[in-house]
Amino acid sequence: MIDIKVIRDNPDAFDAALAKRGADPQSAALLVVDTKRREVVAATQEAQTRRNAASKAIGAAKGRGDEEAAQKAIAEVAHVKKALQDGEEQERQLTAEMDDLLARLPNIPYDSVPIGAGEEDNVEHHYEGAKKNFSFTPKEHFDVGEALGMMDFEAAAKMSGARFVVLRQHLAKLERALANFMLDLHTTEKGYTEISPPVLVRDEAMYGTGQLPKFTEDAFRTEDGFWLVPTAEVPLTNLFANTIVTEAELPVRMTAYTPCFRSEAGSAGRDTRGMIRLHQFSKVEMVSVTTPDASDAELERMLGCAEDVLKRLGLHYRVMTLCTGDMGFGARQTYDIEVWLPGQNAYREISSCSVCGDFQARRMGAKYRPDGEKGTKFVHTLNGSGLAVGRTMVALLETYQQEDGSVEVPEVLRPYMGGLEVMRANG
Repeated sequence: MIDIKVIRDNPDAFDAALAKRGADPQSAALLVVDTKRREVVAATQEAQTRRNAASKAIGAAKGRGDEEAAQKAIAEVAHVKKALQDGEEQERQLTAEMDDLLARLPNIPYDSVPIGAGEEDNVEHHYEGAKKNFSFTPKEHFDVGEALGMMDFEAAAKMSGARFVVLRQHLAKLERALANFMLDLHTTEKGYTEISPPVLVRDEAMYGTGQLPKFTEDAFRTEDGFWLVPTAEVPLTNLFANTIVTEAELPVRMTAYTPCFRSEAGSAGRDTRGMIRLHQFSKVEMVSVTTPDASDAELERMLGCAEDVLKRLGLHYRVMTLCTGDMGFGARQTYDIEVWLPGQNAYREISSCSVCGDFQARRMGAKYRPDGEKGTKFVHTLNGSGLAVGRTMVALLETYQQEDGSVEVPEVLRPYMGGLEVMRANG
């Protein structure tokens, strides 16, 4: 959520920042509500002062035996009390209106973020490795997985519908192996603390990280009001909701492996085959909570942690700096890691690392107390995939496939696969 003071102090700059995201100007409408609210607050404070003065006058009048003056002061207190009640109710309504307007606004991008309308305007930051050469035409992952007899979309569709998959035998174990490898790397070498969070959350948690109210259609909700998390970012970040930590406790770095659920609203016709865009998928998430001065460096660190997973798996990828029109709602800057898929002959996103500034912290009331200061400030939050497990499996199947249909297991994963070196059909 944007600080209204930022809009009040420089509305033109705020509208210009929204324009970079392709959004219409909003400052005028916001400042109308803000002005009304501030006027009501001032009038309510004035009424409170009048009530306090009248209350003192009652005691003074009674003390000197002036009953007429006492009754006049009593009448004044009753009158002001009604004005106070009306003012407080009006303030609540205007505050709610203001918060609703602010909650629907995206974060302000950094000035350094490239301006653009969509993914075609993203800018390559760097790349790692090279595309693998094949002596045969590489297949797409679903052809490889189905030929192994270990990836079954039909069985999943019978019980759940489209965009679900059943993994069997080696591929089921590979999913678990990838998650364990990622978690071990992040916790033993990268300084992240492993968390096992709930995957059902309330409205407040989804609101806090920016999924609500704007992205209601993108998530699944149970009949009794819980939301299935679209990413572990939601519960991990909300561990700091309505809390105050000391500066010495920061940064906090957390990682979690969870199932994730997305309705994929608006994606009809896209990636209808395979595991690229499922309603249910697994992901290892990274979340950092830090101070404003350290958040930019933390983004670069987080990106490096995600990249290291791909480097150790021997997968070619590139890092893209997202343009203003392609960034997520709550981000100020985002790097996407796109892994090379030989079967698709294309790069596909496998991780997205974002710095949110105090955008989420304001929504959820997450603060810290700076060393040597009495007051508090909002923390800065960051999140990134470290990595999307299903898409990592896709990249492995397409990169390590062999002409006979078998798939080599990367050396770093073999200890997690019971020493298995090659996955074969019925093997």
